[in-house]
Amino acid sequence: MRFMMIVKATTDSEAGVMPSLELINAMQKYNEELVKAGALLAADGLLPSSSGIRISYPEPGGKPKVIDGPFTEAKELIAGYTLIEVKSREEAVEWALRFPDPHGFGQGVIELRQVFEAEDLMNNPETLAKEMELRKQVVEQKNA
Repeated sequence: MRFMMIVKATTDSEAGVMPSLELINAMQKYNEELVKAGALLAADGLLPSSSGIRISYPEPGGKPKVIDGPFTEAKELIAGYTLIEVKSREEAVEWALRFPDPHGFGQGVIELRQVFEAEDLMNNPETLAKEMELRKQVVEQKNA
């Protein structure tokens, strides 16, 4: 089972305030523990929404609309993520509870969400086979 720990943005992360050395060290230690447990798939911080681009689809079947950041409501934005693979929902919660306070000062919020697996979305064997082939190609490209 894969889960994404979504680190919510704060006014500091949206202002581009870089994490403290203590937080960087705590995150590296946490990520090392995830690696040793074989659970870490990916972990990255995101630039503030001022450098972001939002694509919306205001009309069904219509042309997409491109909007440059920044975006309002920092509490609805994402500052980073960690993608893990674990055996259970309970294990994912345990890892999320060990996550260092991502912004300090009691402002950190982490949202934990399970990732759909291809089998959960596709019940057509042909469609599922195409999806698995695409994923295989991605891995092969990374290893090339």
